[in-house]
Amino acid sequence: MSFLSRILNPPPPPLADLWNWITATAREPRWYLRHAVADTVDGRFDMVALVTALVMLEMEGRGLKTETSVLTERFVDDMDGSLRDIGIGDMVIGKHMGRVMGALGGRLGSYRAALVEEGDAPLAESLARNVYRGEPPEGAALDLAQAVRALAARIAATPDAALLAGDVA
Repeated sequence: MSFLSRILNPPPPPLADLWNWITATAREPRWYLRHAVADTVDGRFDMVALVTALVMLEMEGRGLKTETSVLTERFVDDMDGSLRDIGIGDMVIGKHMGRVMGALGGRLGSYRAALVEEGDAPLAESLARNVYRGEPPEGAALDLAQAVRALAARIAATPDAALLAGDVA
C-alpha cells in the first residue's frame, strides 16, 4: 500500500466493528420505546455506557485486558467527539471527560455487582439509579433489567473472535 493510499484511506481504528455494534445496539428504538429510556442526550449516553459496560465486563471476565483497554479508548474518543459536537470547548472538555469517565467507572462497578446477584431486583435498582436517574417509570427498571440480562447472555455466548469483531448473535 502506498504512502498516499495509507493517508487517504487509513485503516479503521482497533475494535471499530465492536464499537459500531455497541453504539447501534444502544440506539435500538426498543430501549426508548419499550423500556422508557429517555430519548435525550443523557438517555443515549446512559445506553451507550450500559452496553459498553456489559461488553467490558464480559471481556474482563475472559481476561481480555488489552482489548478492554482499547475499548475504553474507543469510548473516550467517541465521547470526546460527541461533547465537542454539542459545543463543549477545549477549556472545559477535560472536566466533562472526567465526569464521563467517572460515570462509566461507577456504572461498571454497579453493574458488575448487580449482575452476579440472584434475581433482577439488584440490577433493576442499579438501572433505576443509572439509566433513569432515580426516577424510573413504574415497572420500567425491572423490565429493563430483564432485557439487560438477556443482552448480557447474548454477549457471553459470543466467542472471543466474534465479539471483538462486533458479531454478537
